[in-house]
Amino acid sequence: MDPECSQLLPALCAVLADPRQPMADDTCLEKLLDWFKTITEAGSSLLLLQENPCLVELLCHMLKPQDLSSRVLSFSLRLTGVFAAQEDCFQYLQQGELLPRLFGEAGPLGGAAWTAPTVRSGWIQGLRSLARHPSALHFLADCGAVDTIFSLQGDSSLFVASAAGQLLVHILGLSMQGPADGPPSLQAGDWPACAQKIVDHIEESLRSAATPQITQALNVLTTTFGHCHDPWTRVLWVRLSPLVAGLLEKDPVPAAHSLVDLLLSVARPQALRAQAFAVLLQPLACVLKATTQAPGASGMVDGTAGDSVTVDTLLPSKAACVGLLCRTLAHLELLLPLPQRPCPWPQASLLGAAVTLLQLCQGSASPTSDAGRHLCALLLGCVRVQRAALDFLGTLSQGTGPPELVTEVFAVLLEYLRSPDSSPTVLKKAFQATFRWLLSSPKTPGCWDLDPQALLFLRELLPVLQKRLCSPCWEVRDSGLEFLTQMTGRWGGQASFRHALLASEVPKLTEQLLRDPESYVRASAVAATGQLSSQGLCVSPASPEHLGGQQKSPLSELLHILSTDSEGFPRRAAMHVFTQWLRDSHADVVGDTEEFVAGVLQVASQDLDWEVRAQGLELALVFLEQTLGQPGSPCPYAVTPPVVAPARPLAQALQPLCRVRLFEFAFRALFDCDRPVAQKSCDLLLFLRAKTASSSSPQEARISPDVASVEAALQRWQAGDQAQPLGDLEPEVVLAVLRSMDLEGLRGALAESSDHVEKSPQSLLQDMLATVGILGENEADCY
Repeated sequence: MDPECSQLLPALCAVLADPRQPMADDTCLEKLLDWFKTITEAGSSLLLLQENPCLVELLCHMLKPQDLSSRVLSFSLRLTGVFAAQEDCFQYLQQGELLPRLFGEAGPLGGAAWTAPTVRSGWIQGLRSLARHPSALHFLADCGAVDTIFSLQGDSSLFVASAAGQLLVHILGLSMQGPADGPPSLQAGDWPACAQKIVDHIEESLRSAATPQITQALNVLTTTFGHCHDPWTRVLWVRLSPLVAGLLEKDPVPAAHSLVDLLLSVARPQALRAQAFAVLLQPLACVLKATTQAPGASGMVDGTAGDSVTVDTLLPSKAACVGLLCRTLAHLELLLPLPQRPCPWPQASLLGAAVTLLQLCQGSASPTSDAGRHLCALLLGCVRVQRAALDFLGTLSQGTGPPELVTEVFAVLLEYLRSPDSSPTVLKKAFQATFRWLLSSPKTPGCWDLDPQALLFLRELLPVLQKRLCSPCWEVRDSGLEFLTQMTGRWGGQASFRHALLASEVPKLTEQLLRDPESYVRASAVAATGQLSSQGLCVSPASPEHLGGQQKSPLSELLHILSTDSEGFPRRAAMHVFTQWLRDSHADVVGDTEEFVAGVLQVASQDLDWEVRAQGLELALVFLEQTLGQPGSPCPYAVTPPVVAPARPLAQALQPLCRVRLFEFAFRALFDCDRPVAQKSCDLLLFLRAKTASSSSPQEARISPDVASVEAALQRWQAGDQAQPLGDLEPEVVLAVLRSMDLEGLRGALAESSDHVEKSPQSLLQDMLATVGILGENEADCY
């Protein structure tokens, strides 16, 4: 520890121990704790305490009966754990009975402070830190802490309850690591005391009739098997699997979703995984059974016919029904891509259930049973289930399905996209699911065009998209434009898609939305216009709707937005489009690339949005790479013959960069007040220097032009006066300036946090003391 900090520490500890003093906020205490963690990770905790006895005095002060701040007590418990993580320091604190008095029954456990969740959380985190060595395990077993952790699993604070469960997992794993001479016996009866106590508690909880206790035990096991694969976990599973299997036989199955989580995290018990999957599918089986007209209603898997108990669980109230269905769909969505998912996977039945749920929510289903009609009444217009079902339906596009069922999928998606009752978030998810299903549509070998069914659907979809682009709700217009951008990027080069799109009003509406009153919509319209223009799908200035009027090209439109739009989002989108156009050699760019780059950089350099300026540097880098013959990221599928660039002097190669004033833009950005811009400029100039150093001839390297005026201007720029331009720069001058600049040092300085001085430990201690007036006003380093 720095001597300056050691001098400030006694005063700070006195402040923390005094309940009458106003205390620094939680952020300062967190920073203080992080500082102590850094010190103890780099050196001896015991030596730290011996050299700074005020720290031990602070911890001892926490034991006195007084009105302590719960935040300070929580901090002290966590700090004790940080120190006691090293075994010799643990023994040192044990000698004074400090640890049992802080973490045992004689400590905060029996006081009024325990009612504060922050104290209970600090107690758990302190134990979590110190539980790192055998001495800590003996302490936990002797002081009764494990029993307290058991009780905290059911704490009213979800954060405390979750931390308690994770601490049990950590203690169990630490107990089973064993001594250095080998792991403990795999015989359950020979397990260490802490491990045995935890496993006994899990067994007792699994036998309990109380669902919360079962859930707690299942969660501990799920975390254990998910994070540890040591041999002892196999023994643990053999011991506990009969109790877990017994839960599946109960009617109804308790803590069903926690049970499914556990069984899916255990890769070994294939039979039990199948049982768990059957439990998970029961709600969807009920949906299929209640709606006999549902496609794919032949049943999920064996044992999921949808018994009366599950129907009763599903239907008693809207809240219960919606919650159960949403959890089921979320579980299945996560399960689908996993290698341990059950096989065979009931793709057709799941597709049918997802379609049926969406029809029930929309009111388009016609159930014939009382249960079906009740289900329809509960789900009608339920946005939560609609969102979950659309997400799940999109995920199911990874598989296949019977043609008649795929037709049903497209029909229900079109129904949602057409419906005036679909909320903006539901419409967004419907567009996303639609794109995923179009991507998965069958394709002719060697052809990436849409198949006939998808093309027929597209022709019905485009009028709906036109309507959504005219919606009074900006979120809907935005989602429609995002969908159009995805579609054009994927199929813009395909004849059938081009014909259908150009026959619609969508390109014209997209152009109009460049002037939308909502900035998010304008940004999405810019992205869509960029994609349409790249594929030659923008409205032509000579088209009938523009006769008699002045029509700008897409390039002119986007340049106008970059120059004049009052919001940052559209201007950022325009810069991204321009960068991609340059990278892809867009037709409007290759006509006069230098004029294009110069115009864009000139506008970007004056933009107040740092992301626009940073994207300008990205465009500059693309142009630099193209000019010097080193393309940055070519298309991986393009077949490019090897090209040998003709040898030419380096100064001549750099002339295009000088003509577009790229160097003035980069040097100005180097001293930008926003650090990401300066870092990006520094990287660009370092790349250029390395590139030119390897390409310059000995004669060019010996040229020493006069750079005094340029360096003087750069010094003024660095000081904040950037009014004077650099003027026309010659390549030789640029190369000389690059060689003279300490770009590596500047990059290192930029990599440091802008407030690295103010965030020093000494500054933190001074600020905390200044809060209570211990330091004079001028001594505080407030930030």
